[in-house]
Order: sequence, then structure tokens, then C-alpha cells
Amino acid sequence: MHPLLRRIGLPAVLAAVLLILVSLPAPRAHAAETLLSQGRPVVASSTEDPFGAPGAVDGNPATRWSSAFSDPQWIRVDLGAPARISHVTLQWEAAYGKAFRIQVSDDAETWSTVHETTDGTGGTQNLTVSATGRYVRMYGTQRGTGYGFSLWEFQVFGTSGTGGDPGGGGGDTLLSYGKTGAASSSQSDQNCWECTPARAFDRDPASRWATSPTSGWTDPGWISVDLGATAQISKVVLQWDPAYAKSFQIQVSPDGTDWTPIYSTTSGTGFKQTLAVSGTGRYVRMYGTERATPYGYSLWEFQVYGTGGAPVPAPPLPPDPAQPPRLVWSDEFDGAAGSKPDPAKWRADPGTGQNGELQYYTDHRNAALDGGGHLVMEARKEASPGRACPPDPLTGSTTCQYTSARMNTGATFQFTYGRVEARIKVPKGNGLWPAFWMMGADFLTGRPWPYNGEVDIMEVLGKDVKTAYSTVHAPAYNGGNGIGSPYRLPSGADFSDDFHTWAADWNSKGIVFSLDGRTVLTLDKDQVERTRGPWIFDHPHYMILNLAVGGDWPGPTDASTPFPSRMLVAYVRVYQ
Repeated sequence: MHPLLRRIGLPAVLAAVLLILVSLPAPRAHAAETLLSQGRPVVASSTEDPFGAPGAVDGNPATRWSSAFSDPQWIRVDLGAPARISHVTLQWEAAYGKAFRIQVSDDAETWSTVHETTDGTGGTQNLTVSATGRYVRMYGTQRGTGYGFSLWEFQVFGTSGTGGDPGGGGGDTLLSYGKTGAASSSQSDQNCWECTPARAFDRDPASRWATSPTSGWTDPGWISVDLGATAQISKVVLQWDPAYAKSFQIQVSPDGTDWTPIYSTTSGTGFKQTLAVSGTGRYVRMYGTERATPYGYSLWEFQVYGTGGAPVPAPPLPPDPAQPPRLVWSDEFDGAAGSKPDPAKWRADPGTGQNGELQYYTDHRNAALDGGGHLVMEARKEASPGRACPPDPLTGSTTCQYTSARMNTGATFQFTYGRVEARIKVPKGNGLWPAFWMMGADFLTGRPWPYNGEVDIMEVLGKDVKTAYSTVHAPAYNGGNGIGSPYRLPSGADFSDDFHTWAADWNSKGIVFSLDGRTVLTLDKDQVERTRGPWIFDHPHYMILNLAVGGDWPGPTDASTPFPSRMLVAYVRVYQ
């Protein structure tokens, strides 16, 4: 609790909050304006637990962000794309900013100040500004009290500067989707199956075109697209595989024979390149003249934007969750003791697992409700005759020596975007590996991992229950190269001592992971595409709960590992 609240007492706090909420003036928003900041990815210079940065942009005036008790401090929201910003509303808690700036940036590194004051009054401040930027920051330089900076709401209003097709610009249209392509060569083998030109024009970031290792790992190499009719080209987006071009041109042609360069570079960076161009033609080509690696040329996506052509409408992208989101799915595990998980929500996922794990997952024999509002997933030391596992380090046996539970919502509930939340108590012991995660639903129809995408909301290793992990896996970053972060409890306590709430706020701009309301990892889609590879999570996923035993990452059990060991789940909820 904030020290100010400790001092005045809880009943007074509730009355004060209600009085504030009733008396707050409505934020100004002109007819053409939009609230751009609500539910967007947000980070801050510091957090007074448990008042994390998302509390200031969630549309709930009873939640807030609070900083450490020092100067300077800041909170920054990512609008997802450049926008025209017309005003900013700050709804301060008692710990307000006396001196602060409102700043904007296109890259979250170079900032321009659009409002500055040294006599902030606290309360609700509606600040008229005129600026353009993707990122907006409140940068506090002097606190108004002895405490930190604290905002009930940080609201940014304006108009989006993108428009048109997502990823386009202005009124431009994606012209290349579903179009016929050609290339200098194509790869199709066990390393890149059917990596044909069409894969670069399918708006599927997990499929790609690559030149052939037998004939195409040479210079030059190229890929072209037929737009179907003459078009005015304004922008080209290239999402490179690690086999990228150091030197290349973007060329246009009226007939696919006579080519005119409209962009040229000798210092290609790979990853995602968004190129502003100007040219007219029916055909557009990436013509690579120098490879950056010993391999060939490879593109996950080659997108052409402009006007004209003969565009094929791309399937609509999924809508972002409403703000504030509403509960659309939940399991509170409030059945009778000994009853099995609700089959309308969960299906057992029997089998031996992966990653060198030593357990056999049974058909719900190791999962039951405890009658106290919890799901119990139990790992037991018991052999499963006829079930083959990797050799047990303790016995050398290749028969699975442990049983445990794994279940998922693949057959009952799949969804795209939302707040995914679970309250879990993990077990402690060498070799134990509890997890709460999501898998791309196309895994169920045969698309291999990691092309479907995996989102690990929570993983804890029983040998180190002071550390938890949140990670995402995709073709360009997976396994030990996945994008994620370890984190600990502020008190340094064991996760196994109590229940904790893990959540992922997932939308078209990225994923924000939190623990007990505190942001622990923010993954921005655009930044990932520019620095690591394609973002492949904008499609349906399903949820998984499991308790693994052994494996390459947690290592083996030993004589100190307690059996049975139990992972307890108080609830799982999805908001959209």
C-alpha cells in the first residue's frame, strides 16, 4: 500500500477514491479524436509494487502506476504507429508531479518536449499539445510530495497517422498479397520445404522464400511479383531471414523484362526494412547483388504498397480486445473434491512430452479438483510399462518412471488476443518443470513447431523456485534463442511458497507479461521484427497447463525431489 494510504486509513481511502471518481472532469476529446493510449504497451522508469505501469492505461480509474520515491521518473506508452497527438490527460494520485514534461518520440530514444511545467497542480490536468510521434512520455523532474509520481490514468488523444491497410501508410493498399511471383531459384528440402516465391506474398510471417542451395547461393539473386496491372508504388516492406542482402535494389518494370531501379543500397541491415519509394510499374523486384552471409537470399515477407494494380483483398486482421476487456472464458476449479477437470473446457493431452522429459502424461489420472477451489496437477514416481522415455539418470531405465498431467483447450477454446491470466502455486524440487503457456492452433492441424508460435506465460524450474520465465518462440528465435526474460519476486521469496498471478496482455502490437500486476516483460511487435525476426503470433492460440518431470532444461530428479509433487491452479481466465 502507498504510504499516503497507510497514513489516512482504508475506510477514508475508499471514500476519497469514490469522491474523486465522481468529481473527475471528463477527459476532453474532440469528435475526430481517438483515445490512442488505452491498453497499449507501457513501461516506466520504476514501479512501486504492486502499482505497475499498465494500471495507468487500462481505462480503470481505480488502478494506477506509482514510481520510486526519487527524481526523475517517467512513464512511456507505445501507440503502435506514428499518430497526430492533440492532447494528453493526466489523472494524478495524491503523489503528483510538480515539474514534468510531456515528450514524444518516433523511436523511444530521441525525445521532443511538447509541454513543460514547473508548477503542476495535481488532480486532473488536460494538456493541449500539437505533435506527431509513436511514443509519448510523461517525464517527471520534481515530485510534488515526498513520495513518488503516481497516475490513475495517462491518456493520449489524437488521430492515427497510418490508415489504409495495416502496415501500409497513408491511404496506400497492400498490392502484393496473393500475387504471382517469380525468382532466380527456390529452395525445397528438409531445411526449407516449398520455400517458393508465393510464400513471400502470402502475408504469413512464418513461411518464406529462399534461393536454392544447389543453384542459388550466388550473386545476383532476385524475387519479383506481378501486381496484375500498372501501379504507383510508394512503399516496400522486406522481412528478411538471416540470409539477407547487403546490397540490393528495388526495381519496377512494365513488362517483367525492362527494369528500372527505384531504391538502391549497399548497406542492407536485414531483419525488417520499410522502404519509402516512388515508382510506376506492374512488376516489382528485389534484386540482390551481394549476400550478407555465405548462404542465399531469403524473405519471410515481401510486401508492396501503393495505388492501382489489381489487388486481392487480404483477409482482415483480428481486432484488438475491447477496452476495458470483458471476461470471455474462465475456469475457477470450484467442483467437488476428486472430480476431473471440466471436459467442456479442458482435454487431457496424454503422451511422453518432449525435450528429454522423463514423465508420461496420463489421461487425467494425475489431475483432479481438491474441493477447495483448486486444480491439482500431480507428478508421481511410478512406472508406465510400455511407455518409452529417455534413459532415467537415476536408474538407466528407458521405461517412463514418472507420471504427471498435461491438458489443453485446443479442442474447446481457441482465441486471438486478450488478457490471459492464471493464479498458480508451483512445486519445489530438482527436475520439476511447471508451465502455463499457449501454442498456435495450427499446430493441431500439422504445422510443425516453431512455425505455429509458442507463448510461454510462466515457466519455473523446481531447482530454482526464486526465478520464473516468460518467453516466446518463433522460427527465427526459439529454444535457447527464444525472446524472453527471467524475473524474481520483489521480496526474493520462493514462488513455491504461495500462489502468484501470471498474465499476458496480447494484442496486435505485442505482448506485455506481468506477475501479480507488475510488468516483467514487454515485447513490442515492431521492435521484434526490426531486431530479431518475424512476429508470428497474430492468429488463434490455445492454452496449456502441465507439470513436466526432468528434461534438458530443468535437469533430472534426485533423491531430494519430493513425490508426489503438486502444481495448484486457482483459476484460468481470458478477457477480450
